[in-house]
Amino acid sequence: MAKIIDDETMENVCLLAKLSLEEEEREAARAEMQKMLTYVEKLDQLDTEGTEPMSHIFGSENVFREDEIVNENQKTAMLFNAPRTKDGQYHVPKTIG
Repeated sequence: MAKIIDDETMENVCLLAKLSLEEEEREAARAEMQKMLTYVEKLDQLDTEGTEPMSHIFGSENVFREDEIVNENQKTAMLFNAPRTKDGQYHVPKTIG
């Protein structure tokens, strides 16, 4: 069974996290932390024989896709909705004096 979180442990956690909890909040936090410890104990029971330890879920190679342009130049279509245009650009009122 997972270690039981006692008052001293809760006090240390609150001190380290700079928390000031009322008794009701402290008990709720203790219950949540106890659930986490119980779950971690279940994970410790998994057979990890032959599994290499890792620090990241991805390997060291780049796993992201390359950027690709997937739409053509839409300038004309975008300017079609503009209230005013000038020299192929949006024409907006001057905002600096």
